[in-house]
Amino acid sequence: MPLPDLFRARTWLAGAVGLALALGLAVAGRAEDIPQYGGGANTGADEAYDVDTALVVSVDVSNSVDDVRYKLQMEGIAKALEDPSVIDAILTGSRGSILFSMVTWADRPKLSVPWVKIASKEEALAVAARVRKLPKEGGEFTCVSGMLRTIADKVTTQIPAKAKRIVVDVSGDGKDNCNRDEPTEVVRDELVANGVIINGLPILEGNDKDTLEKWYKDHVMGGTGAFVLPAHGFEDFGRAIRQKFVIEISGLTSPRPSDFGMVRDTSGIVAR
Repeated sequence: MPLPDLFRARTWLAGAVGLALALGLAVAGRAEDIPQYGGGANTGADEAYDVDTALVVSVDVSNSVDDVRYKLQMEGIAKALEDPSVIDAILTGSRGSILFSMVTWADRPKLSVPWVKIASKEEALAVAARVRKLPKEGGEFTCVSGMLRTIADKVTTQIPAKAKRIVVDVSGDGKDNCNRDEPTEVVRDELVANGVIINGLPILEGNDKDTLEKWYKDHVMGGTGAFVLPAHGFEDFGRAIRQKFVIEISGLTSPRPSDFGMVRDTSGIVAR
């Protein structure tokens, strides 16, 4: 190549490299300016987060939930936290930890388990033991809208560390029957707009059995990769919540129907 052409080629290459570096620095600078919500900054870099998932487990304890059904729910959640596939999903995430909280709700919601970090098998077992000891909170109505409003105002806003994902897991055996002025989907959309994923676990039993799953999809489910995974009665709750935990903690998006029978997380762990 003649010297003038070689000189021009080297000059162009140097300019291209310089432009690429400048663009990279500009993108990095913008990433730091992305706003936070509930302690979680959506920067896309795992190093920017303290935990992989901030998980709110929201459980219906209205008057249709008797003592036996309540125990099935609490035991199902506790066993899910003790399950090897759930623990592996927690520990094999990029940050190897999650934040966990639990809301029980009927007429009024209650933060039954405030935010706690799980970063080891021992910590998961300790939270499971805590869930088993929760006293039953009663109530007449199924106030889904009020529960979501409390989570939006008082739970997700108090996340104590930066989370890569914020997930609200709502379970219940009925539709909202509180006739509130604020429709369920309005609060749902507000949470979603702030980066929260809301997944549904309708318990298909009783009068709403044939329509509850669709109601959850239309009024509760929201956010990127959100899904509804039903339990076929309270006896099936433990199976459903365990599978949901693996999906939610692993950060799987838009799971296929086949994933509900065999859930595989990013590390190849399978929950049956």
